[in-house]
Amino acid sequence: MSAPDPELKKELDATVQTRRELGPEYEDELLDSFLEKVEQRLDNVVDKRVRRQLAEQQMVVARGGSTGVRQERQTPPHGLPDGIGARLGLAVASLVLAIPLSAIAVANAGLTGLVTCWAGIVAVNGLQASRSWFSHGERGGKDTE
Repeated sequence: MSAPDPELKKELDATVQTRRELGPEYEDELLDSFLEKVEQRLDNVVDKRVRRQLAEQQMVVARGGSTGVRQERQTPPHGLPDGIGARLGLAVASLVLAIPLSAIAVANAGLTGLVTCWAGIVAVNGLQASRSWFSHGERGGKDTE
C-alpha cells in the first residue's frame, strides 16, 4: 500500500483546526471542502493508473501482440474488474474515506455511529475479497480443462 499523502494530511489537520476555531456551525462546509480534495486526489490517482494501463496496452499492440486474451483473463465473466488493482483501489479508497466518515459518524451518533461506520467499511471490503476469491476458484477450474 502506498504511503499516506502528506498534502492530504495537512489539509485534514487544517480542516480540523479550522473546525475547532469556527465551531460546529461550519462543520458541513468544512467536511464538504475536505471531501472535494480527497475526491480530486482519488481522481488523479485513477487517471494516472488508466493512462499507464493504456500506455502498456499500446506498447503490446505496437509490438504486434493482442490485448484481447490478456483482457479476458483480467475481467471475470460477470464483467466487473477483478485483480490486485481493483482490490487495492477499493482498500485505499475505503481507508481514505474512513477518516471523514468516522468523524461524521462520531459527531452524529457517538460510539454507536463509529462502530456502524467501520462495520460497513469492513463488510464492503470483505465482500470484495470473497467475491474475488470465489471468482478465482471458479476460473481456476475452467483453466485446467
